[in-house]
Amino acid sequence: MLSIESLSVEFSARPLFSDVSFVVNTKDRIALVGKNGAGKSTLLKILAGLQQPTSGQVARQKDIEVGYLPQVMVLEDNCTVVEEAEKAFANVHALQSEIELLNNRLAERTDYESEDYLRLVEEFSHKSEHFQLIGGLNYHAEIERTLQGLGFSQRDFNRPTREFSGGWRMRIELAKILLRRPDVLLLDEPTNHLDIESIRWLEQFLIHSAGAVVLVSHDRAFINNVTNRTLEIACGRATDYKVKYDDFVSLRKERREQQIRAYENQQKEIADIKDFIERFRYKPTKAVQVQSRIKQLEKIVPIEIDEEDNSALHLKFPPCLRSGDYPVICEGVSKSYGEQKVFSDIDLTIKRGEKVAFVGKNGEGKSTLIKCIMAEIEHGGTLKIGHNVSIGYYAQNQAQLLNDELTIFETIDYVAKGDVRLKIRDILGAFMFGGEAVEKKVKVLSGGERSRLAMIKLLLEPVNLLILDEPTNHLDLRTKDVLKQAIEAFDGTVIIVSHDREFLDGLVSKVYEFKDGKVREHLGGIYDFLAMKDKEAQATLSASPTSEIKKSNAIAETTSKGKLNYEQQKELAKQQKKMQRKVDEAEAKIEQIEGEIALVEERLATPEGSCNMALFDQHARLKKDLDAAVAEWEMAIEEYEQLNQAED
Repeated sequence: MLSIESLSVEFSARPLFSDVSFVVNTKDRIALVGKNGAGKSTLLKILAGLQQPTSGQVARQKDIEVGYLPQVMVLEDNCTVVEEAEKAFANVHALQSEIELLNNRLAERTDYESEDYLRLVEEFSHKSEHFQLIGGLNYHAEIERTLQGLGFSQRDFNRPTREFSGGWRMRIELAKILLRRPDVLLLDEPTNHLDIESIRWLEQFLIHSAGAVVLVSHDRAFINNVTNRTLEIACGRATDYKVKYDDFVSLRKERREQQIRAYENQQKEIADIKDFIERFRYKPTKAVQVQSRIKQLEKIVPIEIDEEDNSALHLKFPPCLRSGDYPVICEGVSKSYGEQKVFSDIDLTIKRGEKVAFVGKNGEGKSTLIKCIMAEIEHGGTLKIGHNVSIGYYAQNQAQLLNDELTIFETIDYVAKGDVRLKIRDILGAFMFGGEAVEKKVKVLSGGERSRLAMIKLLLEPVNLLILDEPTNHLDLRTKDVLKQAIEAFDGTVIIVSHDREFLDGLVSKVYEFKDGKVREHLGGIYDFLAMKDKEAQATLSASPTSEIKKSNAIAETTSKGKLNYEQQKELAKQQKKMQRKVDEAEAKIEQIEGEIALVEERLATPEGSCNMALFDQHARLKKDLDAAVAEWEMAIEEYEQLNQAED
């Protein structure tokens, strides 16, 4: 689908990467990985055709459509959420307009036997068939499913997009790209503005519905679940691993160990050759051998070693006084903004040493409760901060509180104490501030760089209650490992607001779910919580079936414990008969609708019918009815098979 050949990119004569070649095939799921600044986003822009490489080329198959989601884009604010999502079907609307125009032209003509009229009829028929083939105007259900999957509720659909934050509007743009169903999806940090439920929905969409996918993400669980290939950009080169990220990490470690061994052998060989040259340079009897060694030395291609992985660096929070037994106690805490209720009647107690997660959809009040804990905003109810509690707070806007006139090194040097001061450059390197970068002033740093610096500063302050609001947003995968290890070793209390499952896994022992203005406590880790949510969703689905299905489920449960008795066999036979009738009725309905469609298609094949838009509308309605009937039949078949399994 896409063929990338010998791509090179230079900025101000400085090479970003060079000689990058790979192929994107149908159903490839490629994760682009590498340190921040390695060129991942640049490569996506080149694949999208928005930026030209210094050299090399990107070849596309004919008629391939590419969808690209950048990290930052200009968004419009002049319509509702649904109207904006419908723009994904602009090609459908354009085709409909063409059909209507052709229909009007045909209605004005009377030269029914002329070649021009027949050509017009043929064009009208061709476009009409294509219109029906791509689903016509039956896309509203797909829009609804996609928007809901990305976290929008029904009441959001007709709200103006200008009422939403930048993160929610990015979700609308993502929905538009997904609805277009491009052949190749290029996604740059698609999970940045999504909650856990939306991330999981997007995973399933990409796994089952998308074409080829090339994505950049710092969410390890997401890329592990979605991708089957890992393309690493490091040292200005790209290395293609045909495995998912976790397997790539193992292979990369082995590769680096091999590189180190090869490098050491090569250095020994070079040293031996140089030693021979120096020893015999001035001996006439050895002149031929010396010249041979010099040529041999010139031909040696230096072996390069991949960048050092600094994630092995271990950080520890400095010691702090012991806090009281209960650092945070909430009793009936509530918060509203005018008529808008954020949450109410929150009761929770966080014990000393606990590490807990706040999760839930954006806008449900997670950051609001943290601001209440920090006494930044007023609230209802009682909120107590325990005895001797010293809070370290990382807010989403924490980066704005840094001193612009200090350098990166000075910012950390002012808070570092004791032996940590000897490791400042190592710590800065682990968070991607290496070499001369430490002398940059804070005022010239990007938003992501400022966030990383604020995180380092927090790690070195003596606190016993750590509150982190989306701490991983601007961290790459290896840097997140450094942060996670530091929090694991922290002996104080931690509250984390995050949608990053892999980061939370093994780190928290309790999850507080924010939903519908309430907060529910769930004991266990993040994956225990998600498993419980899946069970609740399945229970909701199984609570809606008819009484016949409920009875069959009960019978099936009994059979798992032993043989059916006579009464149960009678009941099972009765249910089988009902289900068989249901299957027969569904099949009859399908047959009836197919017959009606055939009749309509016969009429559409005539010159008069091909100009009749009402027939096309009827055809579209029947197709929709057929899809619903087939779905009903599939469900009936599945239920019937379950009953047969119960008998077996």
